[in-house]
Amino acid sequence: MVKVAGPLFSLDASGTIGDAITASKWKGRNYFRSRVVPSNPKSGPQTGMRSMLSFLSKQWAGLSAANKATWDDRAKTTNISPFNAFTAYNQTRWRHFLAPSKTDPATETGTAPSAPTTTVTAGVRQLQLSIADGANVPDWGWLIFRSVTTGFTPAYSNLVAVVQRTATPTVYIDAPLTTGTAQYYRIKGFMATGLAGTLEAERTGTPT
Repeated sequence: MVKVAGPLFSLDASGTIGDAITASKWKGRNYFRSRVVPSNPKSGPQTGMRSMLSFLSKQWAGLSAANKATWDDRAKTTNISPFNAFTAYNQTRWRHFLAPSKTDPATETGTAPSAPTTTVTAGVRQLQLSIADGANVPDWGWLIFRSVTTGFTPAYSNLVAVVQRTATPTVYIDAPLTTGTAQYYRIKGFMATGLAGTLEAERTGTPT
Protein backbone atom coordinates (compact mmCIF):
# COMPACT_ATOMS: atom_id res chain seq x y z
CA MET A 1 0.00 0.00 0.00
CA VAL A 2 1.42 3.39 -1.03
CA LYS A 3 0.50 6.37 1.15
CA VAL A 4 -0.11 9.66 -0.63
CA ALA A 5 -0.38 13.17 0.75
CA GLY A 6 -2.07 14.80 -2.20
CA PRO A 7 -3.34 12.17 -4.68
CA LEU A 8 -3.69 13.43 -8.21
CA PHE A 9 -2.56 16.88 -7.00
CA SER A 10 -5.71 17.28 -4.91
CA LEU A 11 -6.46 17.20 -1.20
CA ASP A 12 -8.45 14.02 -1.45
CA ALA A 13 -9.43 11.32 -3.93
CA SER A 14 -11.68 8.30 -4.19
CA GLY A 15 -12.86 5.92 -6.86
CA THR A 16 -11.19 3.87 -9.58
CA ILE A 17 -8.88 5.11 -12.30
CA GLY A 18 -8.72 3.30 -15.63
CA ASP A 19 -10.15 0.09 -14.15
CA ALA A 20 -6.69 -0.48 -12.66
CA ILE A 21 -6.06 1.71 -9.59
CA THR A 22 -8.43 2.59 -6.76
CA ALA A 23 -7.96 5.63 -4.53
CA SER A 24 -9.25 5.22 -1.01
CA LYS A 25 -8.70 6.25 2.61
CA TRP A 26 -7.77 4.25 5.71
CA LYS A 27 -7.66 5.80 9.20
CA GLY A 28 -7.63 9.24 7.67
CA ARG A 29 -4.77 8.49 5.27
CA ASN A 30 -5.13 8.48 1.51
CA TYR A 31 -3.68 5.61 -0.48
CA PHE A 32 -3.78 3.85 -3.86
CA ARG A 33 -4.32 0.14 -4.36
CA SER A 34 -4.82 -2.18 -7.30
CA ARG A 35 -8.44 -2.57 -8.31
CA VAL A 36 -9.79 -5.93 -7.20
CA VAL A 37 -13.02 -7.39 -8.56
CA PRO A 38 -14.63 -9.64 -5.92
CA SER A 39 -15.23 -13.14 -7.19
CA ASN A 40 -18.75 -14.53 -7.24
CA PRO A 41 -18.38 -18.23 -8.00
CA LYS A 42 -21.44 -19.81 -9.55
CA SER A 43 -20.44 -23.45 -9.78
CA GLY A 44 -23.19 -26.04 -9.44
CA PRO A 45 -22.46 -26.99 -5.82
CA GLN A 46 -22.18 -23.35 -4.75
CA THR A 47 -25.44 -22.41 -6.47
CA GLY A 48 -27.19 -25.39 -4.90
CA MET A 49 -25.99 -24.53 -1.40
CA ARG A 50 -26.85 -20.85 -1.84
CA SER A 51 -30.36 -21.74 -2.97
CA MET A 52 -30.96 -23.76 0.18
CA LEU A 53 -29.38 -21.12 2.43
CA SER A 54 -31.59 -18.43 0.92
CA PHE A 55 -34.69 -20.50 1.67
CA LEU A 56 -33.63 -21.29 5.24
CA SER A 57 -32.77 -17.67 5.99
CA LYS A 58 -36.24 -16.54 4.91
CA GLN A 59 -38.04 -19.33 6.78
CA TRP A 60 -36.53 -18.87 10.25
CA ALA A 61 -38.71 -15.88 11.20
CA GLY A 62 -41.87 -17.83 10.40
CA LEU A 63 -41.04 -20.89 12.52
CA SER A 64 -43.16 -21.42 15.65
CA ALA A 65 -41.65 -20.76 19.07
CA ALA A 66 -41.78 -24.50 19.70
CA ASN A 67 -39.83 -25.21 16.49
CA LYS A 68 -37.19 -22.59 17.33
CA ALA A 69 -36.76 -23.92 20.87
CA THR A 70 -35.56 -27.29 19.53
CA TRP A 71 -32.42 -25.56 18.20
CA ASP A 72 -31.34 -24.14 21.57
CA ASP A 73 -29.29 -27.13 22.74
CA ARG A 74 -27.36 -27.40 19.46
CA ALA A 75 -26.73 -23.65 19.56
CA LYS A 76 -25.36 -23.79 23.11
CA THR A 77 -23.15 -26.79 22.34
CA THR A 78 -21.51 -25.06 19.40
CA ASN A 79 -21.66 -21.54 20.91
CA ILE A 80 -23.70 -20.07 18.06
CA SER A 81 -27.20 -18.62 17.74
CA PRO A 82 -30.25 -20.88 17.28
CA PHE A 83 -30.67 -19.39 13.80
CA ASN A 84 -27.12 -20.34 12.85
CA ALA A 85 -27.63 -23.81 14.33
CA PHE A 86 -30.77 -24.21 12.18
CA THR A 87 -29.07 -23.13 8.97
CA ALA A 88 -25.80 -25.03 9.57
CA TYR A 89 -27.56 -28.30 10.41
CA ASN A 90 -29.86 -28.10 7.39
CA GLN A 91 -27.04 -27.06 5.05
CA THR A 92 -25.16 -30.17 6.16
CA ARG A 93 -28.27 -32.27 5.52
CA TRP A 94 -28.56 -30.77 2.06
CA ARG A 95 -24.93 -31.53 1.25
CA HIS A 96 -25.93 -35.16 1.85
CA PHE A 97 -28.99 -34.63 -0.39
CA LEU A 98 -31.45 -34.64 2.51
CA ALA A 99 -34.34 -32.20 2.81
CA PRO A 100 -34.34 -29.55 5.56
CA SER A 101 -36.22 -29.86 8.84
CA LYS A 102 -37.99 -27.27 10.96
CA THR A 103 -36.99 -29.06 14.16
CA ASP A 104 -33.84 -30.58 15.61
CA PRO A 105 -33.32 -33.40 14.95
CA ALA A 106 -35.04 -34.22 11.68
CA THR A 107 -37.39 -37.16 12.21
CA GLU A 108 -38.36 -37.67 8.53
CA THR A 109 -41.80 -38.84 9.63
CA GLY A 110 -45.22 -38.36 8.01
CA THR A 111 -46.55 -39.14 4.56
CA ALA A 112 -44.11 -38.49 1.73
CA PRO A 113 -45.42 -35.89 -0.76
CA SER A 114 -46.56 -37.19 -4.13
CA ALA A 115 -44.94 -35.90 -7.30
CA PRO A 116 -46.45 -32.60 -8.40
CA THR A 117 -47.68 -31.67 -11.87
CA THR A 118 -45.83 -28.63 -13.20
CA THR A 119 -46.84 -26.43 -16.12
CA VAL A 120 -44.00 -24.46 -17.73
CA THR A 121 -44.88 -21.19 -19.47
CA ALA A 122 -42.27 -19.35 -21.53
CA GLY A 123 -41.58 -15.65 -21.22
CA VAL A 124 -38.86 -13.19 -22.21
CA ARG A 125 -35.66 -14.63 -20.71
CA GLN A 126 -37.74 -16.45 -18.13
CA LEU A 127 -39.91 -19.48 -17.48
CA GLN A 128 -42.88 -19.59 -15.15
CA LEU A 129 -43.34 -22.83 -13.24
CA SER A 130 -46.85 -23.49 -11.92
CA ILE A 131 -46.47 -26.37 -9.47
CA ALA A 132 -49.75 -28.17 -8.75
CA ASP A 133 -50.01 -30.46 -5.71
CA GLY A 134 -50.07 -34.21 -6.04
CA ALA A 135 -52.34 -36.45 -3.95
CA ASN A 136 -50.13 -36.14 -0.86
CA VAL A 137 -49.33 -32.47 -0.28
CA PRO A 138 -46.01 -31.23 1.18
CA ASP A 139 -46.50 -29.15 4.32
CA TRP A 140 -43.39 -27.03 3.76
CA GLY A 141 -41.85 -26.65 0.32
CA TRP A 142 -40.65 -27.67 -3.14
CA LEU A 143 -37.14 -28.50 -4.32
CA ILE A 144 -36.60 -27.32 -7.91
CA PHE A 145 -33.79 -28.92 -9.93
CA ARG A 146 -32.74 -27.62 -13.34
CA SER A 147 -30.38 -28.58 -16.17
CA VAL A 148 -29.79 -27.67 -19.81
CA THR A 149 -29.44 -31.39 -20.53
CA THR A 150 -32.37 -33.76 -20.74
CA GLY A 151 -32.30 -36.95 -18.69
CA PHE A 152 -30.28 -35.35 -15.88
CA THR A 153 -30.11 -36.73 -12.35
CA PRO A 154 -31.23 -34.35 -9.59
CA ALA A 155 -28.52 -33.65 -7.01
CA TYR A 156 -27.78 -31.03 -4.38
CA SER A 157 -25.53 -29.34 -6.94
CA ASN A 158 -28.24 -28.69 -9.57
CA LEU A 159 -30.83 -27.27 -7.19
CA VAL A 160 -31.81 -23.81 -8.46
CA ALA A 161 -34.52 -22.89 -5.96
CA VAL A 162 -36.31 -23.97 -2.82
CA VAL A 163 -39.76 -22.42 -2.52
CA GLN A 164 -42.41 -22.54 0.14
CA ARG A 165 -45.49 -24.48 -0.89
CA THR A 166 -48.53 -22.19 -1.22
CA ALA A 167 -52.13 -22.84 -2.17
CA THR A 168 -51.98 -24.85 -5.36
CA PRO A 169 -50.43 -24.03 -7.69
CA THR A 170 -47.21 -22.67 -6.26
CA VAL A 171 -45.76 -20.27 -8.84
CA TYR A 172 -42.03 -19.76 -9.34
CA ILE A 173 -40.40 -17.48 -11.94
CA ASP A 174 -37.01 -18.76 -13.09
CA ALA A 175 -35.00 -15.82 -14.45
CA PRO A 176 -32.87 -14.56 -16.03
CA LEU A 177 -32.37 -17.33 -18.56
CA THR A 178 -30.71 -17.50 -21.97
CA THR A 179 -33.11 -16.91 -24.86
CA GLY A 180 -33.61 -20.00 -27.01
CA THR A 181 -31.89 -22.43 -24.62
CA ALA A 182 -34.15 -25.25 -23.43
CA GLN A 183 -34.31 -25.79 -19.66
CA TYR A 184 -35.23 -29.10 -18.03
CA TYR A 185 -36.78 -29.38 -14.56
CA ARG A 186 -37.55 -32.00 -11.97
CA ILE A 187 -39.36 -31.07 -8.77
CA LYS A 188 -40.26 -32.78 -5.51
CA GLY A 189 -41.89 -31.69 -2.28
CA PHE A 190 -40.69 -32.05 1.29
CA MET A 191 -42.20 -32.07 4.76
CA ALA A 192 -41.30 -29.99 7.82
CA THR A 193 -39.82 -33.17 9.34
CA GLY A 194 -37.21 -33.41 6.57
CA LEU A 195 -39.06 -36.16 4.69
CA ALA A 196 -38.67 -35.73 0.93
CA GLY A 197 -41.27 -36.85 -1.60
CA THR A 198 -41.40 -38.35 -5.07
CA LEU A 199 -39.65 -36.65 -7.98
CA GLU A 200 -41.82 -35.36 -10.80
CA ALA A 201 -41.14 -36.53 -14.34
CA GLU A 202 -39.00 -34.13 -16.34
CA ARG A 203 -40.61 -30.92 -17.59
CA THR A 204 -39.13 -28.54 -20.11
CA GLY A 205 -39.50 -25.06 -21.56
CA THR A 206 -37.54 -22.62 -23.70
CA PRO A 207 -37.41 -18.90 -22.83
CA THR A 208 -38.13 -16.45 -25.66
